[in-house]
Amino acid sequence: MKINWTPRDLHVFLVLAETGSFRQTAARVHLSQSAVSGVIVRLEEMLGVRLFDRTTRSVHLTPAGVTFRDQARLMGEQVQEALRMVRNVVDLQSGSVRMAAMPSLAATLVPEVMAQFAAQYPGVQIELHDTLSGPAFDLVASGKVDFAITAANPAYADLDYSELASDGFVLLLPEPHPAARTKKPIAWIDSAGMDHISMPLPASVRQYADAAFMHHRRCFQPRYEVEHIATIHAMVRAGLGVAALPELAAAFVRQDGVVSRRLITPVIRRPLGLVMRRNRSLSPAAGEMVRMLRNGFSRWTI
Repeated sequence: MKINWTPRDLHVFLVLAETGSFRQTAARVHLSQSAVSGVIVRLEEMLGVRLFDRTTRSVHLTPAGVTFRDQARLMGEQVQEALRMVRNVVDLQSGSVRMAAMPSLAATLVPEVMAQFAAQYPGVQIELHDTLSGPAFDLVASGKVDFAITAANPAYADLDYSELASDGFVLLLPEPHPAARTKKPIAWIDSAGMDHISMPLPASVRQYADAAFMHHRRCFQPRYEVEHIATIHAMVRAGLGVAALPELAAAFVRQDGVVSRRLITPVIRRPLGLVMRRNRSLSPAAGEMVRMLRNGFSRWTI
């Protein structure tokens, strides 16, 4: 049996089942009586069974027609429910947003935008993964999140990346450190003799520091390697060393006893942007979240 009917065909059938009149049905569905008759004949041919007993004076459902009427009503309700659910998603009354963000963004701009979104669209579920750049790209590539807000990573050339902002690098120093006595910028090479605290590879922060020292043909060899920025701050505050971090990362867990000085020569800026799967459309909810994040970045200065 080849099913090739439309919701309009089912509507014509249900109206005829209700009125028992081709004339009245034609008037209600805005078709000619011959067109109504054609719809019914087509349905009967597809089903291989007569749906109506017809005489010159009346039209009555057959037993098969009664069964089909009940199922047609159910299908009509299901179609309307499907349309309602789709409309709710389009109107952002329901749906979900799954996103990843690097920790420094997840602790600063992203929650502010999430709060605005949740207040405006309370029916939409929001899922946030705070993770480093590499895992964030992996989450996008696997489809586990709709998009990520993170630092650029050229290793993922098969994903779309669009820059939203960028931040420079600063050197965190304990307040008693001799280099903290001046507010002038510090050259990367001038920090080469200091004990550095950094993240291990493949963290993007570490890759930028490696590149800055390679600019001077020096190998970056930190004294300590830890994974969490809060730990780096605490270790700098304790006097265990200095740390080269992006401005955003340095600011989001700022502590007393630690000062920052801009790093120059070279001046390095870390791009921050939106990562999405190529040739994939975002849901209406995810698209609206991206729009609000873009607006947030446009008002935000690092």
